Amino acid sequence: MKTIQIKGSLRQATGKKASKELRTNLNVPCVLYGGEEVIHFYGFENDFRHIVYTPNVFIAEIDIDGKVYRGIMQDLQFHPVSERLLHMDFLRVFDDKEVKIQIPVKTYGFAKGVKAGGVLQLMKRKLKVQGLPGNLPDSLDINIEDLGIGKSLKVRDLVFDNLKILDPQASVICAIKMTRAAMSTLGAAGTETEE
Repeated sequence: MKTIQIKGSLRQATGKKASKELRTNLNVPCVLYGGEEVIHFYGFENDFRHIVYTPNVFIAEIDIDGKVYRGIMQDLQFHPVSERLLHMDFLRVFDDKEVKIQIPVKTYGFAKGVKAGGVLQLMKRKLKVQGLPGNLPDSLDINIEDLGIGKSLKVRDLVFDNLKILDPQASVICAIKMTRAAMSTLGAAGTETEE
């Protein structure tokens, strides 16, 4: 999994007033938990854009006043009107401790159903998985070449080494749906064979 560097500073005070002051100076209050202690820190708002506004998942190497911690983004809060980033939560990660994280789904291959005129619908863009940080991929790559019209791929159909998928087994990840164009083509073919 890719890593990203984030620079932060320890917060001297917590609470609404201190958080508001940080935000006024274009900083984002953050929390890093999951270790022996909860660490309250802040970082410059613009430094978080590469980790927030992307479908990719990163392990963040957070440098807080010279001490580096590894963590994954767990929660975000945005202002309801301005949509400015208000707060971030990070979960600390350790090499020997499994984590639960949502990882993007990427499909590859040219599906049989698409060749026949169907259309691919992706129902789940991310799946929740559990595994050691060293085993976490950048994306869950799924081969859809054998998927025909009317067929779907479910969580139960997937197997990834050293990862456990936590989504319900019956959840549909993607499906090939029939289009009107494909129906009319099939209808025309059927009429020709009948004559």
